[in-house]
Amino acid sequence: MAPFALLSVSDKNGIVQLAEALHRIHGYALLSSGGTAKVLEEAGLPVTRVSEHTGAPEILGGRVKTLHPRVHGGILAKRGDASHQADLEQQDIPYIDLVVVNLYPFRETVAKPGVTWDQAIENIDIGGPAMVRAAAKNHADVAVLTSPDQYNAVLATMGESAGRVPADLRRRLALEAFQHTASYDSAISRWIANEVALDSSPWLEAVPLRQTLRYGENPHQKARWFSHPRQGWGGAIQLQGKELSTNNLLDLEAALATVREFGYGPNAVGPAAVVVKHTNPCGVAVGSAVASALTRALDADRVSAFGGIVAINGPVEAAAARELSGLFLECVVAPSFSPEAREILASKANLRLLELSPDAIAAAGSNHVRSILGGLLVQDLDDQAITPDQWTVATQRPPSSQERDDLEFAWRLVRHARSNAIVVARDGQSLGVGAGQMNRVGSARIALEAAGEKAQEAVLASDGFFPFDDTVRLAASHGITAVIHPGGSLRDEESVKACDELGLAMLLTGKRHFLH
Repeated sequence: MAPFALLSVSDKNGIVQLAEALHRIHGYALLSSGGTAKVLEEAGLPVTRVSEHTGAPEILGGRVKTLHPRVHGGILAKRGDASHQADLEQQDIPYIDLVVVNLYPFRETVAKPGVTWDQAIENIDIGGPAMVRAAAKNHADVAVLTSPDQYNAVLATMGESAGRVPADLRRRLALEAFQHTASYDSAISRWIANEVALDSSPWLEAVPLRQTLRYGENPHQKARWFSHPRQGWGGAIQLQGKELSTNNLLDLEAALATVREFGYGPNAVGPAAVVVKHTNPCGVAVGSAVASALTRALDADRVSAFGGIVAINGPVEAAAARELSGLFLECVVAPSFSPEAREILASKANLRLLELSPDAIAAAGSNHVRSILGGLLVQDLDDQAITPDQWTVATQRPPSSQERDDLEFAWRLVRHARSNAIVVARDGQSLGVGAGQMNRVGSARIALEAAGEKAQEAVLASDGFFPFDDTVRLAASHGITAVIHPGGSLRDEESVKACDELGLAMLLTGKRHFLH
């Protein structure tokens, strides 16, 4: 018996050409319904109507036509399963090896001015998604096409594979099919939410709502937190403190990203602590123990640390807890808190303590997702390992061993400050951070003034190249002895020449770290 191809599409573009190739070249029997069957019949193609195939007429004005065991049994049966084969033989159900379905034009319908509720509801496809999902689930044996854009590529591969769709392509088509139905369902839920005056965002239906927040960045903004359980912040355990706010979560994310430069939990390369204010690190340090790293991070800028967010990459014990209890902070996140630490911090009733496991971080994946008006931007996280062995010395004087260590530390931090970003550091401690300025020398001035006298014999890192030599000269005037930046400016040589003139060492990384 010839293999069956089931074709039932809203978008008729290319369907006749596809059906002709399937039937005349590859020997498929054509199974179809409704308007698709009519189009194929008018093109002179032999078509078996679904109602003939099932022995059941279309009912309810076409609402029910493909929801039948002779359709879904032929799609879902595992070809190598003896019990499935026996069921099909007993019920006289043939295999359906290829499913071509795209769905009722719901989006197009609701986009029309004056569309009524009933008109929109009638354009919610039921049988189509069921067939698409069935075929996608059984992609080990069945190919599913959901867009005319796929037709030519599929036919080309069938020509090279004796009329079969290769397994790797069936898998990719299954993914696109599930994305197709997910997008379709999201469009429906979004439209209904808007119609009944519920707040909805087009991309959030696939992520569970964790909680409605008190407000957004400001009290006049509504806010909700969507998160998968056990993934990223969705896996955090809040041990105490007030409900988290939007700004808390944004700052926590920035603090965590920065402290992970030094490893986290069992993978920590050494104790490290980060203090963040308004998503920019204001104090970062390493130490011989968590408590000493925390003290050094706070000492970097205790004025800015007031009301800040702290991230620590190791267990918080009693000594660190006592340091935390002496300052007003909003949140602290760490892999764990000892019972003694929790007892000490319990007196700070409003302080939010969060335990976040390395497993929850790993489960979150490596995508960085941000929203723009009506859409999403998805990029890789900027968390690739740094490669000091690939850096180049641009100046006559190479950095000393101590300067190189300080430059590496500063470079780890600078990618977590908003562009234009400048970090001044020494001995595993940030001394000044300049961020978010419209020009690089402005950020440098802020960082150097924050460092003050401590800038003497310290180093400076820049997230982007120096377009002029002014930043180098400003740094030298404050006692900086070495700088690190990506390089790549047409005026790199001017900055290099200034370093040589002033006795500074310069490293070029060849990689920038803008953060917007």
